[in-house]
Formats: sequence, C-alpha cells, structure tokens
Amino acid sequence: MASFKKTQIRSLPKIGQKVTADTLYWRKLNFPVTVKEFGPIDYIDVMPIEPYFIAVSSAAKVQIYNPITHQVHRHFTRFKEAAYGASIRSDGKLVIAGCDEGHVKLFDIGSKSLLRIFKGHKGPVHRCKFTTDNVHVVSFSDDKSVALWDLPSETEIIKFSEHSDYVRAGCVSNISSDLFLSGSFDHTVKLYDARSPTGSTISVDHGSPVESVLMYPSNSIFVSVGGTELRVWDMLAGGRLLARVSQHHKTITCLHLASDGKRLVTGGLDRHAKIYDVQSYQVVHTLDFPSPVLSLGITPDDFTVVAGMANGLISMQHRQTQAEARALNPKQSLKVQKKSQTAYRFRLNADFRSVNRTFNPATDVEVATKTDTNFVSRYDMFLRKFQYSKALDTVLTPYIRKKKPAITVGVMHELIRRNGLKSALAGRDDSSLSSILTFLARNINDPSHANIIIQVANTLLEIYESSSLTPQSEKLFLQLQEHVNREVEYVKHLMEIEGMLHILLASTTTQARRGSPNVVQGSPVKPMLPSAAAAANATMIYNVG
Repeated sequence: MASFKKTQIRSLPKIGQKVTADTLYWRKLNFPVTVKEFGPIDYIDVMPIEPYFIAVSSAAKVQIYNPITHQVHRHFTRFKEAAYGASIRSDGKLVIAGCDEGHVKLFDIGSKSLLRIFKGHKGPVHRCKFTTDNVHVVSFSDDKSVALWDLPSETEIIKFSEHSDYVRAGCVSNISSDLFLSGSFDHTVKLYDARSPTGSTISVDHGSPVESVLMYPSNSIFVSVGGTELRVWDMLAGGRLLARVSQHHKTITCLHLASDGKRLVTGGLDRHAKIYDVQSYQVVHTLDFPSPVLSLGITPDDFTVVAGMANGLISMQHRQTQAEARALNPKQSLKVQKKSQTAYRFRLNADFRSVNRTFNPATDVEVATKTDTNFVSRYDMFLRKFQYSKALDTVLTPYIRKKKPAITVGVMHELIRRNGLKSALAGRDDSSLSSILTFLARNINDPSHANIIIQVANTLLEIYESSSLTPQSEKLFLQLQEHVNREVEYVKHLMEIEGMLHILLASTTTQARRGSPNVVQGSPVKPMLPSAAAAANATMIYNVG
C-alpha cells in the first residue's frame, strides 16, 4: 500500500525589508536609556579614548555623562546664558565650549576648574574645536567670523570674516592643525589654512543654510548638510561635487562617522537617523527616535549611540553583547543547544526479530534518528480517513484562518483535487457557514489565493442557492457581494488606466519614428492586470434571497 502524501501548503515569500549585514549589525542596539534635560540638546561630543565619556551641551550648562552608568560624571555651569558646542580634547583632559556671551571657555575635566576665557567674538559662539596638536582652538561665531586661538597665551592668532551670515557649523582636520572647515547660513562652506591669512582656500555653495560639516580622516573629502540634502565634496579637486543625497524629508541637523569611517550617519528633524555606506552613499539602515534629532554621538567602537533631541531627551543605546542576547531570548539559545545535542534511539534489527538466534550487539542493533518519525497534522489525519468536513473545520479556526490563510487555502485545494469540496461544504449550520463566508470575504481580493477561493465560493453558491438562509448567513453573503463589487470597480479603473497608457505609448512611439528614422521599431510594453481578480469578478455574479 502506498504511503499517505501530506497536503502541500503553498507558501509565498514575505514582502518586507531586505535583511543585510548592516541591518543585523545595527539591530543589535538595545532599547534606549533616556535622560531628560531642561532644554534642547544643542551638541553631543564623545571622548575619543576610553572610557568614552559624552559631553552634552544643553541650556546653560555642559555635562559629562558616563556611558555605562548613564550618570553625570562632571558638570560645568560657569555660563550666564546658553552653552553651545562643548568639545572634549583628544587626551580627555580638557573640554571647551562656546556661549551666548560670545566667549569660549576652557575647563579641566578632572578638577572642573575654569582655565581660560577667550574673548574676541561679538556674537554667540555655537561651535568650537581643538586642533590636532591640542594647543590651539578654532571657534565659529554668529558674528560671521572664524577665529584660531592659542591655548597657552590665551590670545587670538588669526580671524577670518568672509561669511555673510551666522557660522553655525565647523570642524578641524585630524592631520594638520592649520586646516579647518566652516559652514554658514549664507549657504557656503569654506576651507581655511591658518598659514594663508589672505582668506579661504576653497569655497563651495551648498544651496541651503549649512547645519553641519565633516571632514573625512584622509582629508581628501568633506561633507556638508543643510536643508534636506547631504553633499559630498572633493577637497583635492578644489571643491568638486562628488555626490548629492536627499533621504530626509526635513532639515538635516547633524553628521557623524561610524564603523571606522566606513559609515556616515545623519540626523534630522524628521526624527530619523540615516546610516549611509560611504562608497555608494546608499542608506543601509535607519534609526527612529521619538523627537526631532539635533545632535548625534557615536563611540569609536560603535558600542554606544547617543542622540540629542529638541524636547531635551538624550537617548543612549548600547550594542547587545552575546550574553545579553542569550538572556533576552532564552528559547532561541535553548533550541541551539538542543540542535547541538545528538538525539538517537536504538532498536533491534528486523532480521533479529524474525529469527530466533543469539543476540549480537554489533549486527542486531540499528540506530534511528528523529527524522524517521513523520509528524502528521490534524487536517491530514482527517483527510486520510476521508472525513472532509472535519478536515475543513480544522483549518477554519480563528488563528489559522487569520494568521495562516495559506493552510486553509491549501486544504481547500486538496479537497478540490479529491472532488470532496461539495461534501465538505454541505449540511453546515450558521456557525460553521459564517466561518467559511468570513474567510472568503477576507481573502477574495488576494491574487495569490483568488483562483482557489473563486471555486470554493461558486461551489458554496451552488449548494445553498436554493436553500432558505438565516438572516445571519444572508448578511454574510451580502458582505461577500460587496467585496466582489468593490473589486469589479477596481478592475474597471485599471482598464481605463490601461487604455490611457496604450494611447500615450502609441503617440510616443509615433513621434519617435517621425523624429528619428534610425530608431529601432518596437511595440510598447503592455501593462499587466491582475487576472485572478478579473476572473473573480467575472464569475462571482450572484443574487441573494
């Protein structure tokens, strides 16, 4: 006797986000820990060496956070008004910040002492940076100027006043202490060389107010953001535009490098942080936040991602370790352990059982794996016994018909193949009939299942068209008719669009032939209509009552 063949369930691929290595990498960030401040988070800077302390500028203070405990390690409040753009020196010993008073203040992180006050700007200073030699500071001010200061003597070395609007963005080179970039609300980005006091060496037009600038570690490329655009410039080619990317739908406010310079991260007022591949400038992942993002900070090892928002929230996300992953998903780790264990069972050989002889362990014992046992589902058990009504009832439970409709459709298809659909649908009461009608109305518009559901619906109509229906069943039949009528209207609109496309493509082809005799003649592409839906509407015409 031939063995029973299981019901084949047709599974379609799920439509969703493409899972890449970057997606898996950035999804390992844990649920964020949030801290609330009293004002918008203007700027975030991460200490470049361990323990990767985080400097946060907000309201009239600068706070240094410990990324592990999420507690304030140091705080500096020697500001009369708002503090801006706090930046930590590369050795982690000093921090510098601008303020609304037009001063630049230097603090010792260890003792919290105010060491220097650089006075010379006439407007608020929103950004200030240490140069790579750690003995100079560059400040960017609303008085439209950029200044270079000497730390030991507390004096101004040189000042550039080429911008015509506020200078709210700036960065320094990590190779040369004489090179620095400035971005202004006058839409320009300028590269300065302290050895050339005559003015900027490169000036490019971003096209909108510049919110942030960044220089790659190689110092051959720099990036500017403003409006909804990110622009990449070639420094060695005199400021030639290399790329122009617009992935945010609101203003981009901040920039940061990640993954050892292989990824570029932008944050914007649309509450998203986009992560780009620096080779193609394609978005590889997106991080979502509850409020507009004003500033970003990422530790050099990508372990911690910090975002400052307009409502005063600071979001800190840590990368998930292997131990945390096992603790968060113990079932998955248990499955892995079970898979790694060998599961065998021993049984006597059939030859030994049939012949009465002395037992020999070497030849009379056979090993069977778990794959020898065949699991049979309930609907297959009923199908095997030719109990078609019970098999259909098994797959009409609320969970299966809502969450796994492919199983229900698969059993219906098997019943059609066996010519057992009529016997499975006949003689049903209101409760079981309502389950079938609800499933048909829910999935009649799905092109992947429409062919099978049409046959089931037609068979159902043949069985019950001459029967007296209860008000509940009649209502469900009317709902099914409404779904079919709606699909008919959709198909009519699609046919109208198809006709318009035919006319448009025909006129385009005619013009091309007239204007260019060398054009290769070809027929326009014919749009495809959902044939399953059209067939459903062509066959599902019926009257109730």
